[in-house]
Amino acid sequence: MAAHYAADYNIFSLVRIGSRKFKDEAIRRMVEDRIQKPFIGTAEDDAIIYTMLDLEQHIGKAITWVSGQTFDEIIEAKGGYIPNKIARYCTTELKTMPILEWVITNIDSVPTMNFGYRANEGRRVSKMLERCEDGIIKVKASFEKHQDGRNKWHLFDYCAPKFPLYEDGIHKDQIESYWQDKPVRFAYMNNCVGCFWKSPLLLHKMYERHPSKMEWFNEQEQKTGNRWRSDVSYESIKNYKPQIELFEDDFNECDNGTCGI
Repeated sequence: MAAHYAADYNIFSLVRIGSRKFKDEAIRRMVEDRIQKPFIGTAEDDAIIYTMLDLEQHIGKAITWVSGQTFDEIIEAKGGYIPNKIARYCTTELKTMPILEWVITNIDSVPTMNFGYRANEGRRVSKMLERCEDGIIKVKASFEKHQDGRNKWHLFDYCAPKFPLYEDGIHKDQIESYWQDKPVRFAYMNNCVGCFWKSPLLLHKMYERHPSKMEWFNEQEQKTGNRWRSDVSYESIKNYKPQIELFEDDFNECDNGTCGI
């Protein structure tokens, strides 16, 4: 989308965690410089860092990096309540809020925001349009406090959504074909590696690919006594002995699909 639908601003919101240090020290320091915050590690695939850097070179335009609190800090602020399918606050806190804060600080009008829903994702388009008021998505947020310390809440105009891939009939195979010979590195799968929207079988696959990061998700359950999923613990998922092997394309979409790039 960034390569074919030029935008005035390209924003990437990085999900940080307070452990699992990013291995490339030079790149880690570069990220800290971009977000102007400490960067230890991310709950996403580390490849996403290189995707953003490569993409910036490919489109010949700067990408603005933002980041809110770390995932650990947000869970602590929620009293140890881990996000789940019923209360999925992680997308809002880790993706939407940092972008919203940047938007209201740097843009005077309501921006038109491109969402990468493809031709076969009409359900997702409809769901987002249902959230709109007069074509605008509004978000309740607090970036300041009253004198007594309580949050001062406002309803902000977040964006007017636009769906260029959906409108132009673009499917996944066309996108993959375009990037096949381009010097941009991509993650096996976007979004947090331990996202609770992934099926238990796919989460077990993530344990094989990202054992340290998946242990972070497991540790949050052990630490708080709460669960990401109501049906199974991540400790159980780690110890799965599946009878079948997943093909690469068996599970390639997030079931919710609101926080990908």
